[in-house]
Amino acid sequence: MEGYKKIAIPHSNSADDLNIIKIFFSKFPRTDLYIEGENDNIFLYLRQVDFLELKNQYNQFLRRFPDKVSVLDEVIKKIEGIKSYGLRGRKRIFVGYDKERKVKNRDRKERERGKYYYARDNSFSKKNNPLPEQFKNKIIIGDSEEVLKQLPDNCIDLIFTSPPYNFGLDYSNSEDGINWKSYFDKLFRIFDECIRVLKYGGRIIVNIQPLFSDYIPTHHIISNFFISRKLIWKAEIIWDKNNYNCKYTAWGSWKSPSNPYLKYTWEFLEVFCKGSIKHYGKKELADISADEFKKWTIARWDIPPETRMKEFGHPAMFPEELARRVIKLFSFKGDIVLDPFNGAGTTTVVAKRLGRTYIGIDISEEYCKMAMERIEKEERRLL
Repeated sequence: MEGYKKIAIPHSNSADDLNIIKIFFSKFPRTDLYIEGENDNIFLYLRQVDFLELKNQYNQFLRRFPDKVSVLDEVIKKIEGIKSYGLRGRKRIFVGYDKERKVKNRDRKERERGKYYYARDNSFSKKNNPLPEQFKNKIIIGDSEEVLKQLPDNCIDLIFTSPPYNFGLDYSNSEDGINWKSYFDKLFRIFDECIRVLKYGGRIIVNIQPLFSDYIPTHHIISNFFISRKLIWKAEIIWDKNNYNCKYTAWGSWKSPSNPYLKYTWEFLEVFCKGSIKHYGKKELADISADEFKKWTIARWDIPPETRMKEFGHPAMFPEELARRVIKLFSFKGDIVLDPFNGAGTTTVVAKRLGRTYIGIDISEEYCKMAMERIEKEERRLL
């Protein structure tokens, strides 16, 4: 049937089996799926399904008919085994999810245009190096620019960080809200060291929010810096904080085109690769599920902001969920994850939880102490 995926249903020819199958699938909208056929020719026509609801219904049947539902086992496994699908809300979409305008001779046209032409003539070494043992799983107090100089070239798999935004927040042991030129000069010296220690094929991901009131597009300035250093722009992820930043009333020129002030509910994650867009790792060390992959590769993440900043004594923390998605989507288990602006340690504690080797650097002894306490608590939890 057009518009549906046709699946043969394995079963015995017993009337009980056929009846169980028909009763079970009658619980779902016909526009999602339906059964057709008789005796040994029974087919499921599948367009979409709320898989959680499917399993719930199955469990209910299991309680009601414990000796009758084995016939449904293989059907559930067949649906679960379909790896190509889209997502709409809670439903898996099996038909038409990948419809898009097709480009003829895509490969040839990509070659003619020149993929990431701006990074083609880089001089990055492809030889990756081991990270010395003394830096593994460490929280280091110090200026990242100086600490990173102690690391060898090409030894880090993933850098995920969120530098101070230069908004004028009250950080411990560091000034926020300095002259913009001084801010970017220092930041880019640190990022130069980050690029050096990043492996060939490694990723650097920067969470940043522009200071719109100063009309400084920080995300663009940072992206331009990485492009000038021959890194490959891979993605820009929108972290939408669910209207969190629109609780104030600053409209600029009220009801006038003179100078309206635009309010933003999101921050940016700028994603760059060194030398290659492919990061090699063993398949069995990928720990991201199919559902996570499909949801997170849509580059708009709805994640509430961190609510425990007073508890951790830090004025600008991102939530653990943000770090979890970044680390699982862009690294393998066992990879080395670095945060050169580690703050209260969110990147490092999540990296520890997910089985990565971590390095956190921060100039504040107070924040490093908090990061170590969080790591120790995580270690106790994992025992």
